[in-house]
Amino acid sequence: MNINTFYITRRQLFNKIEESTTTFKILMSILMACLTGIMAQIIIPLPFTPIPITAQTFAVLTAGLILGKKYGVLSQIIYIIAGILFIPWFNGGHGGIELLLGSTGGYLIGFIFAAYFMGYIAENRSNCRFRKMTLFTTITTFGLIYVPGLIGLAAFTYFNQGILLSIPQLLVMGLVPFFIGDIIKILAASSVSKVFLPKN
Repeated sequence: MNINTFYITRRQLFNKIEESTTTFKILMSILMACLTGIMAQIIIPLPFTPIPITAQTFAVLTAGLILGKKYGVLSQIIYIIAGILFIPWFNGGHGGIELLLGSTGGYLIGFIFAAYFMGYIAENRSNCRFRKMTLFTTITTFGLIYVPGLIGLAAFTYFNQGILLSIPQLLVMGLVPFFIGDIIKILAASSVSKVFLPKN
């Protein structure tokens, strides 16, 4: 396959997803919810924080890039609701409402915001170069996932353990250990955008 054939195929695939039926898009949303659940099982627990390292961020960013803002958000809503009600696919094979109300609940809410923003970028700025897309995925990860995540972690430790974390303590528990891994996931998601999203 030469480069021109690749560009044509990429455009055709992108258009096919954009112009597909609502049923197909819902099925794709379910598929991306499943991918998020699978990535949640790739975990590295840390002894000093209730927040484990997972691969979910990549799935969330990719959901928005591939499905757009509406169905990217739907994929994460499906993931959260299914995890609360009947599928134990939150990190480490857990499920139930206690996960949404627990130390990781803010991150789950952040997934919805992140999928929406990345979907917006895919729909309106798909011709971004790799560096600019990496900037967008970085802002999405650290602004739209970690901000609600850290707020949720602070609220959980205060209301459930009576501990008011300082900003440095909060960052050590909820952000710093994940930085390098998230940079890798950000670059991976930006690579997906480079391969999948048409640039012309």
